[in-house]
Amino acid sequence: MWKVGAFTLLTAVALTACGSKESGKSSYPEKPLVVVAPSGAGGGWDKTARSLTKILAEAKLVDQTMTVENKPGGGGAVYLAEYATQESKNPYKLIVSSPPIIINNLKKEGNSPYGYKDTTPLAQLTKDFGAIVVAADSKYTDIKSLLDDIKADSSKITVAGGSAPGSMDHVITVLPAYKYGIDPKTVKYVSYDGGGEAIAALLGKNADAIGTDISSAAEYLKAGKVKVLAVTSAERLGGDFKDIPTLKESGIDAEFTIWRGVFGPKEMKDDELAFWEKTLKSLNDSEAWKKELQANAWEPEYKNSADFEKFLGEQEVLIKDVLNALGMAK
Repeated sequence: MWKVGAFTLLTAVALTACGSKESGKSSYPEKPLVVVAPSGAGGGWDKTARSLTKILAEAKLVDQTMTVENKPGGGGAVYLAEYATQESKNPYKLIVSSPPIIINNLKKEGNSPYGYKDTTPLAQLTKDFGAIVVAADSKYTDIKSLLDDIKADSSKITVAGGSAPGSMDHVITVLPAYKYGIDPKTVKYVSYDGGGEAIAALLGKNADAIGTDISSAAEYLKAGKVKVLAVTSAERLGGDFKDIPTLKESGIDAEFTIWRGVFGPKEMKDDELAFWEKTLKSLNDSEAWKKELQANAWEPEYKNSADFEKFLGEQEVLIKDVLNALGMAK
């Protein structure tokens, strides 16, 4: 009787396990999660990571504790190398990024051997735009007056950004100059580890202008500490930015969109990817996230994993063309 009972018990356990597996139920995530902003505090990546974790917790979309880590260096390239090589199987560490994940892989100087193909794209969440920003007391009131001075003697004008030469802030900064007939290689560009540090350099009179994203400049604009000479959007933005001209309005044929998204490790399992597909879609549809977008002056632009990956391939082609035009492609 014992043998029969034991056999019956073991059979039941096996069938239960089999049923559980077939049902596709997953216990992920079952421990705390980390979202990495591969930059210093205060920039677009940092703000995106903190907004993301805050709303996921507040909306109860993720039960586990979520924390943000800042890992600055090389405009995101330093941490991406670590992420691609040491965290490729760790689904408890995600990373936020934007065009630099492509730019750093394609540029000539300080090239990164790693790019978005060394991750699992989970979702695009927002879009933002570049901005050319000066201090509130700057003599410059329009983009052309700044570019005229750079054209006259580029050694006298210092422009800065929160990422390395050849990466996103640099592209935003030199693109108007290039389109204005200035050799982009002559522009005196100083890089900082993050948008917050670049703004501090501007306010501290260590730079005449910076190239950054408009959302990072928003609070300083509201406080009357900076002026925005132009934005890289195709059309004027609304709200606090309605009076800022686009580059095109200023007679400079250039535009640049800054998308932001979330990435997981390359070797993410199907159930882990499925969890984030569902969770990030729910985040995008929530009222709390819509309010967060408004508070940060971000434009909503959601793409699921498959659409995001396809879009990244298209972006890769576009960015390579821009870098070639600027003489910065590898």
